[in-house]
Amino acid sequence: MQGWFSRNKAWFVMIVLVLVLVLVLAGIKGYQIKQMMAGFKAQGVPKQTVSTTKVAYQEWRAQVSAVGSLRAERGADLSAEVAGIVDAIQFHSGDDVKAGELLLQLRAADDMAHLEALKASAALAETTYNRDKQQLQAEAISQATLDTDAANLRNARAQVAEQQALVDKKRVRAPFAGHLGIRAVDLGQYLAAGTKIVTLQQLDPIFVDFYVPEQALRQLGAGQAVTATTDAFPGASFEGRIAAIDPQVDTDTRNVQVRAELKNAERKLLPGMYANVAVEVGEPARYLTLPQNAVTFNPYGEAVFVVTTAAKLKAEQAAKGGSGGEQKPAASSGFSMPEPEGEQAVVKQVFVTVGPTRGDQIAILKGITEGDEVVTSGQIKLKTGTAIDVDNTVQPANDPNPKPSEE
Repeated sequence: MQGWFSRNKAWFVMIVLVLVLVLVLAGIKGYQIKQMMAGFKAQGVPKQTVSTTKVAYQEWRAQVSAVGSLRAERGADLSAEVAGIVDAIQFHSGDDVKAGELLLQLRAADDMAHLEALKASAALAETTYNRDKQQLQAEAISQATLDTDAANLRNARAQVAEQQALVDKKRVRAPFAGHLGIRAVDLGQYLAAGTKIVTLQQLDPIFVDFYVPEQALRQLGAGQAVTATTDAFPGASFEGRIAAIDPQVDTDTRNVQVRAELKNAERKLLPGMYANVAVEVGEPARYLTLPQNAVTFNPYGEAVFVVTTAAKLKAEQAAKGGSGGEQKPAASSGFSMPEPEGEQAVVKQVFVTVGPTRGDQIAILKGITEGDEVVTSGQIKLKTGTAIDVDNTVQPANDPNPKPSEE
């Protein structure tokens, strides 16, 4: 035996050294684990930062929304019916004019001269007719002569009326009261018949034409209130009412045209602009509402995380006879994180029944009650029993009528 030990002394010493080294390393690792556990305990319960909101009732009213185009109640590009040279311009760009007001005069000196000649001929024919009428009473002429005189008088008057109409066509007048646009002609310019002179628009009230699906027809009717908005005037809304509904549905789109009349006393709305139109339909309804970001949509249902306290959560779980289905850490690990206690804020997952949406908001029909505090962001890190810190400095969008922002 002594001889064997002598022969294997070197191996024996090496084995002892290896065992000592392993024990030292195990001791160091155990000390590190102990220190880490102490550090975790010193830090307390791990928390997740979330934002929250209070559940509250809001009054909703169903809306039919569409995008429409504005057009004037009366609008026209004015032009002359006959050709001629511009002799006088009686307006300025941007003027307000009354119905019948003279705007432009074409050169008409020769036409006026011809009119005066025809008036003289008509006056002579009238004199002849009156004289022959007296002579007929004295039986100095025949009835046939008087009839010829009457026909000549009517013909002369008709020629005067025809020439007067030609002269009038060389005067362009406002067909209705309205607001003039930018002048498109100059003094002395030759105008062909139909050349645009200026646009005239009646701006108050103003029409908005829009299309709605045929399914919405049962909800719409003449006189119904309409609200319109436009990107040109952010934050401003224009009230009006439905004026008419087209009696024919477009067979290509299955949409029907609707026209509403809007108040436009300040003339902010102009023909050709587009507007977002909303028609309120049905009766108002009260819903518990949340930002849509607060709801997590899963194949097995929709859920939210409701803020509660650790004590209340444990009491609820005890009343149900369990931990709510949450899996605890394995006991074999020898290490467990500190658990929330007492009034520490925690969350619990609650399944809800959702209703209609409106902009960034969603209605909750079942599952939560008014006043509940619900997590609106940070849900991906949560499960029932997770401790939280609430930071509401940033909140998700919760606008019932969101608009795209220009960046």
